[in-house]
Amino acid sequence: MGLLNNLKAKLSPAKDKVSGLAQQHGDTISHGLDKAAKVVDEKTKGKYSDRIRTGTGKAKGAMDRLAHKGDTGAGDGTPPPDTPTRPAP
Repeated sequence: MGLLNNLKAKLSPAKDKVSGLAQQHGDTISHGLDKAAKVVDEKTKGKYSDRIRTGTGKAKGAMDRLAHKGDTGAGDGTPPPDTPTRPAP
């Protein structure tokens, strides 16, 4: 067994646990990201609003991938047709 395969096998339980936590607490995490983005945007007086919005969206996307919310089975990362889209903050 190669080094990478050995490492993947050892990290698999941790990945499963993180995925479960992301599924269980996804709304709380999303709310926290929105709240942090709002505070940072206020502190920077809107100077970096676009970048903050982009970063928040990417963080939420990563959290959704961890929680397997967008699984279509196709492996292309597109959500199923009945998945509602999230409005921009």
